[in-house]
Amino acid sequence: MRQKMQKFMMGRYGADQLGQLLLGTSVVLCLISIFTRRDFFYILALALLVYEYYRMMSRQIEKRYAENQKFLNWRYQLAVKWNREKEHFRQRKIYHFYKCPSCKQKVRVPKGKGKICITCPKCRTEFIRKS
Repeated sequence: MRQKMQKFMMGRYGADQLGQLLLGTSVVLCLISIFTRRDFFYILALALLVYEYYRMMSRQIEKRYAENQKFLNWRYQLAVKWNREKEHFRQRKIYHFYKCPSCKQKVRVPKGKGKICITCPKCRTEFIRKS
């Protein structure tokens, strides 16, 4: 049986990280539909499950790989943004964070220095803020 399954899956895309997310989301939506007794969640869960199996059985490996890479890039960007916000939250007692009015670059300045002239390190625009 195992050899038959391996032969069947040969040349097909298989499972990946995006598929795992779709499968997990489908399970969560099924549980929500059980407790809320709403058909909408159940139908959405089934649609995600069908899409996941379509991706797994697909022979268009390049397209599925590109989809997964796009998802992984999005997830990485989200993690970077989360870590940056976490770091800003930790430094909030020591520093103020301002955005440059011209290029929107975030600039960190120490608190308690009074009114200071801040020079943006990216575009060299000077602006005055209270620290």
